[in-house]
Amino acid sequence: MAKKVSESVTVMTELVLPNHTNQLGKLLGGQLMHWIDICAAMAAGRHNQRVCITASVDSLDFHHPISLGDPVTLIASVNRVFNTSMEIGVKVFSENYLEGKRLHTNSAYLTFVCVDKEGKPIKAIEAIPESEDEKRRFIEALHRRETRLKNRNKQY
Repeated sequence: MAKKVSESVTVMTELVLPNHTNQLGKLLGGQLMHWIDICAAMAAGRHNQRVCITASVDSLDFHHPISLGDPVTLIASVNRVFNTSMEIGVKVFSENYLEGKRLHTNSAYLTFVCVDKEGKPIKAIEAIPESEDEKRRFIEALHRRETRLKNRNKQY
C-alpha cells in the first residue's frame, strides 16, 4: 500500500504566550521543539494510520527569533519512508500582524518509527511524492538518512 505525500501534510498553529517565552520575550527553544515533535507525530500518524514514535531529531535550525504574541504555524509532512522508519520535515513560520510580516523561522528533520499496539516496529506505508518540491525532499531525505546511519555506526 502507498499514499501520497500530500495526504500527510499537517498544519498546526500556536500563539506564543508569556509561559512560552524567556526573559527577553522570545519563544523558548524547548517549547518550539515540543510543538515540532507534536506536529511531526501527527503527520507520521496521519500517513500510516498508526501511532508513530520519535526516533531522532537531526537538526533544528533557528533563523529568526519568535516573539511573545506571535502566531506560529508549523507545517509537517512525510519526506520519505524507508522500512519501519520515515523522515518528517517541519517548517515553522511566525507572523507579526502589526507589521504584516510572515517569516520562515525554523526547519527541522525528524525520524519516526511506525509501531504496532505493543510498541514493536512495523512496516510503514510507502510515500509517493508528486510535486517537484516533494520529489526534491524525497531525494534529499535519502542522503540525510545515509549520513545518519554513517554517524550512528561511528565508534567513540
